[in-house]
Amino acid sequence: MARADKATAVAELKSEFEGSAAAVLTEYRGLTVAQLKELRTSLGENAKFAVAKNTLTKIAANEAGFAGLDDLLTGPTAIAFVNGDVVEAAKGLRDFAKANPLLVIKGGVLDGKTMDATEITKLADLESREVLLAKLAGAMKAKQSAAAAMLAALPTNMAQLADALRAKREEAGE
Repeated sequence: MARADKATAVAELKSEFEGSAAAVLTEYRGLTVAQLKELRTSLGENAKFAVAKNTLTKIAANEAGFAGLDDLLTGPTAIAFVNGDVVEAAKGLRDFAKANPLLVIKGGVLDGKTMDATEITKLADLESREVLLAKLAGAMKAKQSAAAAMLAALPTNMAQLADALRAKREEAGE
C-alpha cells in the first residue's frame, strides 16, 4: 500500500471512529465472503462493517482519542462502526456470532470507554431503546393514573362520610 493510500485509509478510519456512537472489533478469520455479506445486511443501516489493517486502525484510533484498543488489534480484524442504536447492533453481532462461531467479538469502544467482549455481550442483552422508553412511559403513566384516582376518591370519600354523619344524627334524633 502506498504512503498516500495509507494516509487516506487512516483519515477514513479516524472519521469513522469520530462519527460513530460505538465501534465493535471482531475477528473474522474463516468466514466466507458470503457470510460477511450476510453479516453486513443483518446489521442493517445502523452499522457499517469494514475490514481494516491493524496498524492503520491503531493510528486512526489513537488520533481519534481511543487509546485502549491496541491490545484488541491482533489477527484479522473487522470493525463494526455503529451509527444508530448500539444495543441493536450488539445484538446483531452477538446473534451472528452464535450462528457462526468463527466470528469472534474482541471488544470495542462506546462513548470513549473501552469495552471487552463480555461487556459487549451484556450490552446486547439489554432491551432496545424503544422498549426501554415504552416501559418508562408506562411507569410514568401508571403513577399519574394512581395519583388521579387518589384525588378523585377524596370527594367521594367526603360525600360518604357526610352521608354517614347525617344518618347517625337521624338515628340519634337530632
